[in-house]
Amino acid sequence: MPEYRALREKYDLLTMCRTPELAVEVTLQPIRRFDLDAAILFSDIMVPLRGMGVEFEIRENVGPVIAHPIRNERDANALRVLNPNADVPYVMDALRVLRRELENKIPLIGFAGAPFTLASYIIEGKGSRELVRTKQLMYTQPAAWHTLMSVLADSLAAYLRAQIDAGAQAVQLFDSWVGALSPRDYRRYVLPYSKKIFDALAATNVPRIHFGTGTATLLELMQEAGGDAIGIDWRVPLAQAWSRLGDVPLQGNLDPVVLLSNPKVVAEQAREILCEANGRRGHIFNLGHGVLPDTPVENVEHLIQVVHEFRKN
Repeated sequence: MPEYRALREKYDLLTMCRTPELAVEVTLQPIRRFDLDAAILFSDIMVPLRGMGVEFEIRENVGPVIAHPIRNERDANALRVLNPNADVPYVMDALRVLRRELENKIPLIGFAGAPFTLASYIIEGKGSRELVRTKQLMYTQPAAWHTLMSVLADSLAAYLRAQIDAGAQAVQLFDSWVGALSPRDYRRYVLPYSKKIFDALAATNVPRIHFGTGTATLLELMQEAGGDAIGIDWRVPLAQAWSRLGDVPLQGNLDPVVLLSNPKVVAEQAREILCEANGRRGHIFNLGHGVLPDTPVENVEHLIQVVHEFRKN
């Protein structure tokens, strides 16, 4: 969005995340521009890590870069459990302002990165497709792995709970890179920690969304780990996901690249997904992952119109 890019010319990403006024403004920009059904807090999954003792920066066209990657159990033991209200108070401040600004017109969603996805950045030192170092540590240094995942799970549970207390009306756990794992490894090395987070939030009675990409082989395990709704990417048809998971709300699942095409293709692809959902209760229409930077704003607007018109009919 042009209004977002105008702000980015003045401020770097982390400054925007750590300045409540800017985080509020960027959260509200798409709400002013589009007829959306919910607002999601502007932030970044890396934000809570510095409060845990992980130093990092976010480099343009590179992404997160960790100053001192985790390499052993001693490194993992040096991390501390996040105290959200002391370590990242600006996130809660932004949420409180947003609840007042939105005046309950639409729900406000908070989020966090999942333990595995954050662990992969902390271990690799930056984004990686193969996650070689992550898997090596997981397989060869189980004590280090479980120490790291435990402190991440405790921190993220506290982080999401603090977001709920500050006004988030739903929360989403993003496991963007967990699709790199086999089902066997997911059950052994990841499931207990994601489950710990969802279990810790159960008493809040706030909807919890569990999302991952490349997770066609992991859907049942993700459901076992927890979440009131399961997010699916474009690789799994809605009907197939429902046949495997039962009567569970699903979020998804348009391929984000479709929005780089043209209005005709956008409408066709969106309607195919909506027809597959067939009005079934619990379908949250969404992309299968994030909006890509070069996406034309007009295509986003057209997609929203198509979805709303379809559901009116």
